[in-house]
Amino acid sequence: MASVMRAWGRALAAQMHYRMLLLTLLPFVVAFILCGVLMYLGLQEAIDFVHAWMMENNGFSKSDGILAKIGLLSLKVIIGPFVAMWVLLPIMVFTSLLCIAMFAMPAINKHVGTRDYPDLEQKNGGTLLGSIWHSLSSFGIFIIVWLVTLPLNLIPFVSLVLQPLLWGWLTYRVMVYDALALHADAEERASLVQEHRWSLLCIGIVAGLFGAAPGLLWLGGAMWVVLLPVMAGAAIWIYILVFVFTGLWFQHYCLESLQRHRTKQAAV
Repeated sequence: MASVMRAWGRALAAQMHYRMLLLTLLPFVVAFILCGVLMYLGLQEAIDFVHAWMMENNGFSKSDGILAKIGLLSLKVIIGPFVAMWVLLPIMVFTSLLCIAMFAMPAINKHVGTRDYPDLEQKNGGTLLGSIWHSLSSFGIFIIVWLVTLPLNLIPFVSLVLQPLLWGWLTYRVMVYDALALHADAEERASLVQEHRWSLLCIGIVAGLFGAAPGLLWLGGAMWVVLLPVMAGAAIWIYILVFVFTGLWFQHYCLESLQRHRTKQAAV
């Protein structure tokens, strides 16, 4: 845990560097364009699908009853858009995460490695195609588990534990590969993931909790449709900022762990 907190402090200091702030621009632009295209092509279809499904399964009557009990019956008109945007939320978050993995993590890797670990040998055990494949395969597993566990979110407080756990697992799976791509080989990466699995998952879960705020901002677009592009853009930028910080956090932790690992191996 001391290593996790030390890496957190170093990541916070590195986040203030002007290069890291500028690093959010390209991922933001790409993620915003991709999400805009997806919303243009699929948002209305998703809303229509949700409306049709709720009509067939008497969902509107049930939701009206629940909203009436808590005094929010006036919100019944946004149930369809709200559910549709909730379903699309993982795609928006993963788009931001993938843009960070492709455009920001290589720069973060070089920035941290050059400034803080200049003597650490670079074994180039990762590739761009490997990063993309690792990200897509991890997201595929995430979507399956997310869909299977959706009914559990209806149980009070379960979603407060389940959602950060799932997002934490996805974040650490995607970012650890990129954090070690330049310096570690495949064997070292597998060994470090096995040895530090719980610490890495802890960092991912904290990042998932940080990501709750932009997620609420994204879902709030269902209430103010006119401001949806602005709120979506703000949510994506905050996600990018959170993921850049998380990338720095993973980078410092992984390179420090790799340095200790090699020291131990040399001693043996």
